Amino acid sequence: MGILDIVPAGVVSGKDVYKVFDYAREHSFAIPAFNVTSSSTANAAMEAARDAKSPVILQVSNGGAAYFAGKGLSNDNQAASVAGSIAAAHFVRSVAKDYGVPVILHSDHCAKKLLPWFDGMLAADEDYFQKTGEPLFSSHMLDLSEESKEENISICVEYLKRMAKIGCWLEMEIGITGGEEDGVNNEHVHNSALYTQPEDIWDIYRAFSEITPNFSIAAAFGNVHGVYKPGNVTLQPGLLKEHQDFVREKLKTDKAKPVFLVFHGGSGSEKHEIYTAVENGVVKMNVDTDTQFAYLEGIRDFILNKKGYLMTQVGNPEGEDKPNKKFYDPRVWVREGEKTMSKRCKIAFDDLKSSGTL
Repeated sequence: MGILDIVPAGVVSGKDVYKVFDYAREHSFAIPAFNVTSSSTANAAMEAARDAKSPVILQVSNGGAAYFAGKGLSNDNQAASVAGSIAAAHFVRSVAKDYGVPVILHSDHCAKKLLPWFDGMLAADEDYFQKTGEPLFSSHMLDLSEESKEENISICVEYLKRMAKIGCWLEMEIGITGGEEDGVNNEHVHNSALYTQPEDIWDIYRAFSEITPNFSIAAAFGNVHGVYKPGNVTLQPGLLKEHQDFVREKLKTDKAKPVFLVFHGGSGSEKHEIYTAVENGVVKMNVDTDTQFAYLEGIRDFILNKKGYLMTQVGNPEGEDKPNKKFYDPRVWVREGEKTMSKRCKIAFDDLKSSGTL
């Protein structure tokens, strides 16, 4: 039995999101979550998922969503980020089923200062639910890790109550992910803040599970956004087993991994670190920095190799009267970026052992 035996292809929501993550947890694999900033990058990720025979998570960040809407738009009060998120969601929904894979449609880090963005997306979810019986997005992430634990949990609980009514999953973060991403800079955070404690996980699990089982926790175990030199950060994915054991003991359950965990800052991680995290209950890992570079590679190499055909509309190394449209047509060179990004996505499916799970 594979995932397509329990959920349909296309964007999934509600109980189907739970089924996908539960299947991943029980079969010890995780699903890569790729940040998408355009229809092109979304297509590249879904193409890779189709070829890998894996479910996939597509997510928009606050800045990525604004880019999807257009850099020419004002983002006052998060207007462009809201518009871009909604546009991205509708686009993915319109084509996802044709790729033949389950797609979890997600929004990435939302800090407290960005809550108007979250509010706009949730309002769109509720409106879509009224019309179709499901939210526009499968899930959203609240990153209130900069706030106190008490405030973090309190705000999440209030949003989770609304989200539970429409079958929308919540991912939250406790502890700090280091580095810098999308305008949030944690490069100078003290090392001790990069490791979540088991008691924190239990406090979150207890509060959220009273509302819904549809939530996951991004626990910090030394994670850093971006790519870093070996030795500059100490990942300790073995700590995640301590979280699972602590919650299991509190619940008095036989379930070895009662908590759905998330791995942030996955780009550049060692394979053994990824495997340990997955074995300890990680069901989702974010991959962004590596796929950004991979998307560039195809376009970069095409431009460098075809420079003589890209300087003018007519005239190239084959002759002064030779036209160059078939080289400068964006569908040609953008496609090269999609190919190299898709190739990198496939590595993530293999690393997380989700390939062939359909």
